Amino acid sequence: MELLNIKNLDLANKKVFIRCDFNVPMDEFGNISDDRRIRSALTTLNYCLDQDCAIILASHLGRPKGKVDEKYSLAPIARRLHHLLKREVTLASDVVGDDAMQKVKDMKCCDIILLENLRYEEGETLNDKTLSKKLADMADIYINDAFGVSHRAHASVEGIAHFFDTKQKAAGFLLEREIKFFGKLINEPVRPFAAIVGGSKVSGKLEALKNLLPKVDKIFIGGGMAFTFLKQMGYEIGASLVEDDLLEDAQTVMDEAKRLGVKFYLPVDVVAAEKFSADAVSKIVTAQEIPNDWMGLDIGPATVRLYREGLADVQTVLWNGPMGVYEMEKFARGSSKIAHFVADSYATTVVGGGDTADLVQRIGLDEEMSFISTGGGASLELLEGKILPGVAQLIIKED
Repeated sequence: MELLNIKNLDLANKKVFIRCDFNVPMDEFGNISDDRRIRSALTTLNYCLDQDCAIILASHLGRPKGKVDEKYSLAPIARRLHHLLKREVTLASDVVGDDAMQKVKDMKCCDIILLENLRYEEGETLNDKTLSKKLADMADIYINDAFGVSHRAHASVEGIAHFFDTKQKAAGFLLEREIKFFGKLINEPVRPFAAIVGGSKVSGKLEALKNLLPKVDKIFIGGGMAFTFLKQMGYEIGASLVEDDLLEDAQTVMDEAKRLGVKFYLPVDVVAAEKFSADAVSKIVTAQEIPNDWMGLDIGPATVRLYREGLADVQTVLWNGPMGVYEMEKFARGSSKIAHFVADSYATTVVGGGDTADLVQRIGLDEEMSFISTGGGASLELLEGKILPGVAQLIIKED
């Protein structure tokens, strides 16, 4: 799919509304712990500034649920943008209230205003038409550069785009890059092409698995979702996470993989514990023999070796979802070892945002990957073969 291009817009002396995704992680003191999403937006911001326009930035942070909550203020984002852009960034005290409207009205060339947290407005997540219109009325041009929320039909993502014609809206460089990269990855991968799919539940990845099966040569399953497959195979999985209502779906996926000749890898051993706790007693057991009251929380060393062998000859790797409960060091070793192996390989390595991006960043391998998506949910929906709501309005319609 081809998107409306930012370079075809006349931005000079215009007010440009840019929807970004500055939903960055914060530590307990309110400091930004990872500013990758902010830095990813700089290419679009600097391009627009070079065109002599005024910029209205908009983003959400966390889930304030339609109420003003100081904990979710974008003040730290404004400070980081000021540091990165070396320009004054003015934070409005509201979204479409008197302060924001007055600040926008008074804007001059190359001014940058950051609206307060979009989700302070209840209408944002409801895709409220009135809110969309108020946001649209602020600017002459609309640019969506928020890949991380483009799978959401929200007022500032999907609703607002209806109020601009094709000469007044476009995809930012980040959004365009993400869409192009995943499009090429799914449709023209260099083979052999392997997908590593983890995470806690099969339900969250089922459609992606079904869509990936005809496109990949190998699939490696990890995380809590593996136990639904293992139970369907008749294994004893103890108290491990399982989705009993999806056992038949798991069988369908395995049968389809066999029919298509896709190598389907499941863990052969796991790190099991009596409880999910840093001080829990843990041991390595085979995937067939997890004790009754124990739960599998990471892939074991034999699985790591098996997966390394299977990944050794691949030319393209797509990774979406960790191999275990990586947030707890005791159960992070499997994910870490696979991450190091993938990072050291000569394959094109694509990390599908979300927890997987957080994992590789935590262990310092983010610079070693070919591409790290800024959106977990959005990348997953692309893998499911869906057109994202925030992208649909920006697709160039063929005559």
